[in-house]
Amino acid sequence: MTPAIIATLVGLGALAWSAEKFVTAASAVARHLGMAPLLVGMIVVGFGTSAPELVVSAFAASEGNPEIALGNALGSNIVNIGLILGVTAVIIPVVVHRGVLRRELPLLLAITVILAATMLDGQISRLDAGLLIVVLAAQLAWSIRTGGRQRPGEPPDELAVEIEERELAEPMSRRAAWGWTIGGILMLVVASRVLVWGAVEIAQRLGWSDLVIGLTVVAIGTSAPELAAAVVAARRGATELVLGNVIGSNIFNTLAVVGLAGLIAPSAVDPDALRRDVPVLLAMTAALVVMGYRRRGNGRINRVEGSVLVVTWVGYTALLIATAG
Repeated sequence: MTPAIIATLVGLGALAWSAEKFVTAASAVARHLGMAPLLVGMIVVGFGTSAPELVVSAFAASEGNPEIALGNALGSNIVNIGLILGVTAVIIPVVVHRGVLRRELPLLLAITVILAATMLDGQISRLDAGLLIVVLAAQLAWSIRTGGRQRPGEPPDELAVEIEERELAEPMSRRAAWGWTIGGILMLVVASRVLVWGAVEIAQRLGWSDLVIGLTVVAIGTSAPELAAAVVAARRGATELVLGNVIGSNIFNTLAVVGLAGLIAPSAVDPDALRRDVPVLLAMTAALVVMGYRRRGNGRINRVEGSVLVVTWVGYTALLIATAG
């Protein structure tokens, strides 16, 4: 099993490195093409942070392991809320603006419900996958249409500010930007193939299902770069950036990752996913709305609530590992 472990670790490391390069370079390309910083943040960075999940799931589905793809999407969303957002809130309370409570969080909850509904018949068909892709296209169109509007009393978009700061700190020529964008995509492809092979080998040796290996090893590995970025942002006090990335990543994972994998290889849904994983994801997503709600002004997720999210994720992951065999 040693070669499989080495392949998994190398694949995860290469995935994290290539994703960071891709996001930085793709942001520079978009800026060279004249895209507004906010749209760069919503589309390029939002896609880039979920690129590892997307590529890994696409290869897993194409190679006959669609449950890894589903487990990766569900597991990454649970990691994003329980571990990434939870750890951030423990470091510093996360501000939840009224606009996010009115729009983005209800949208995320609705999209999660749509995914659960498509799984109720025990399979993800191409029709289900197509529906998810259509919803993604509608969500992107809505984001682009409303993205340039800043409502009175709302602060500047943190993601747009982050993109501008990155461009000023690390300027990149047009040629270098295109080169690193293409190179980053190629590295993502190679790293994903290595990771999927290693993860499948480990699962088979341990007697774990593809779903569990996707929910644990693959999900945690593909979300590791986001955790590191979240800790840095929390130390800077940019908690809105962390919350925005978590919401955007979860929406993209739910619609694009599951949708693309379903189009490539329609598959049956493991009953454990419906009994265990989907309810956990729905509950944690609903908890974000409850935790952030305030009658007046902006809400926030405090340290106690952040600790609850982390403990929930730890308990859920421990249960997965304990029952995996």
